[in-house]
Amino acid sequence: MKIHSYYNKYLLLICSIFMVSCEEFVEVDAPNNQLVRSQVFESEETALGAMQGIYNQLYLAAFSSGSRTSVTLLAGLSADNIQNISTTNLSSMEFEQNEIQPDNTLNLDLWKSAYNMIYLTNSFLEGLEESTNLGDELKEQLQGEARFVRAFTYFQLVNIYGDIPLILSTNYQVNELASRSPQNEIYEQILEDLHSAEQSVASDYRNTERTGVNIFVVKALLSRVYLYMEDWQNAENFSSQVIAESGTYEILDDLNQVFLANSKEAIWQISPIGGGGIVTHTNDGALFIIDPVFSFFASIQLRDDFVARFEDDDIRRSNWIGFNESKNAYFSYKYKIRNSTMFPIQEYSMVLRLAEQYLIRAEARAQQGNLSEAIQDLDIVRERAGLEPVAQLNPEIEKDDLLVAILQERRKELFTEWGHRWLDLKRTNRADQILSMDNPFWEATDVFYPIPSAERMKNPNLSQNNGY
Repeated sequence: MKIHSYYNKYLLLICSIFMVSCEEFVEVDAPNNQLVRSQVFESEETALGAMQGIYNQLYLAAFSSGSRTSVTLLAGLSADNIQNISTTNLSSMEFEQNEIQPDNTLNLDLWKSAYNMIYLTNSFLEGLEESTNLGDELKEQLQGEARFVRAFTYFQLVNIYGDIPLILSTNYQVNELASRSPQNEIYEQILEDLHSAEQSVASDYRNTERTGVNIFVVKALLSRVYLYMEDWQNAENFSSQVIAESGTYEILDDLNQVFLANSKEAIWQISPIGGGGIVTHTNDGALFIIDPVFSFFASIQLRDDFVARFEDDDIRRSNWIGFNESKNAYFSYKYKIRNSTMFPIQEYSMVLRLAEQYLIRAEARAQQGNLSEAIQDLDIVRERAGLEPVAQLNPEIEKDDLLVAILQERRKELFTEWGHRWLDLKRTNRADQILSMDNPFWEATDVFYPIPSAERMKNPNLSQNNGY
């Protein structure tokens, strides 16, 4: 099949410069690094193919896959929206109980896969720098895309682990003994990468696929980064630039179209084609949907108390939440396809979408005291869900109450997407208060995951987070 040969061609290329975790796909001898780079960047086609290989790897990498070792699941379990169906999977239960042990294999997979992705982007960037065969415009475009992926990966790591090693090269002798850098230095690098990408990537998607990085993908992540840094003005500024691109992005009335491939609401997505074309469903759909016949495969359900928070007329309740009678369990039904090998691919895994941008801007405006416009942004999301706007319900709402309402809306809009609930509780300093109420295992130090013990055994300079 043509799709398989195309994928395998570029998987070989990307594995050639990324010898960390590709052996499970293709057995190749480790080549001379300089020779391989000259081959990868010898033409526009091979360079673009290598960048596509990075995007494909996001579907396979544990942290970004949407599967059982992803940020979406593990950070989701650490909060209060989802839970394990069975208590026998001890590694997974440690996340739900906020009792993660340093030798937890799921935590190790998350950490290793993220740093593998960083190594991959570093190697790609070094190869671009050494290349003499590519035009300056293409080199700048690809540098911007790779730096975006690196920034995105560091954003996940710093919010999950706190202080982490800052790795910006492929120098193994230096990297294997790297100590942890403070969070503020990681954020500085994230911003440096993103602002560099902002200056170099195109305004349009390559081949119209929303799985690549354009300038609005960069601006969307910048708005989120500035929100987490509590730089409200920049968070508002960058989200406004994305929202203003009305010809490209829109809030869809039909909730069942939001998570389709190249949805008008999608800003950035990950395609299942990264799996090699063998399956065409998202890992998110395979993980969260409870099949009506094969329900015994299910491992995750929505918490009953979370589902109870949806108002009766909230159409997200009827469109994005399913119920399995045999398990007596609610499940996330944002993705409708649990298993597929059919083409064309119907759904892509969502990473960044327009509704989040409205909620970012609402929060940023509220924090700056601009309550009227913050309410307008919040009501865009509420009215799409079929709810009465805050402007009518409580037009005189005060700032603190409005901020709580925005966080509640984020919880109901962004559930089972990239651990938003866990990260929101942490960044707003609510995790200790909220998660301690129903979890006897909770400790304030649980806001950061442990540094994997296997990594600390290899690197004596890696310190451990408090509480582990």
